Amino acid sequence: MQQTSYEGASPVHGPLRTYLCGSRTFGAAVLDVLSRRGNHVTGVSSPTADERGRADRLYTMAQEQGAPHTPTEEFRAAAIPEDTDLILAAHAHVFIGARARNRARLGCVGYHPSLLPLHRGRDAIRWTVHMRERITGGTVYWFTDEVDGGPIAVQDWCFVRPEWNASDLWSNELFPMGVRLFERVLDDVEAGRIVKQPQDETLASWEPSWERPPMERPAEEAASA
Repeated sequence: MQQTSYEGASPVHGPLRTYLCGSRTFGAAVLDVLSRRGNHVTGVSSPTADERGRADRLYTMAQEQGAPHTPTEEFRAAAIPEDTDLILAAHAHVFIGARARNRARLGCVGYHPSLLPLHRGRDAIRWTVHMRERITGGTVYWFTDEVDGGPIAVQDWCFVRPEWNASDLWSNELFPMGVRLFERVLDDVEAGRIVKQPQDETLASWEPSWERPPMERPAEEAASA
């Protein structure tokens, strides 16, 4: 068993300063959590609309709350204020590279709807259902240069009912689980606990995308790769 790493950090005495990259209803749910907790939102990056031209839910909520907003296609490291403590990625399909992560004091955490290191990749839920697995889960992990490969902050698990499709699994279990796990990480960070459990690479699996476009990668990151 790999050793969990606990990195010391000063407890947060004022509002935690967070930047949110995300989209859709899940991103909006995480923004709602940040607002309810009294965390200061230094900015939000999301699409302004979906592929049908409908306003993105996270974008709409950010506008309602007066949070500074950067469209996904315009996202760059400089969009993140230097006094940001933590970046959160909630259904974000933009590349959050080292330059962006380093703008935040603690880095970036994101939610992946699988028990990492299993089912890395953008379509983890579809593959879980396709493979007829009966147990799955969700992971909030620390972003690194390895996609879906960073150390784990927190995980939880759930059963997969045989009659469920991918949408059922997401809405009934993995969506609310992700919101809860983000809250647990925020609790840890505010208390000065930084949990980083290395992923076991001997168990890692990577699943291909089901006909989705690649995530956006800022030009500044691509040029330095």
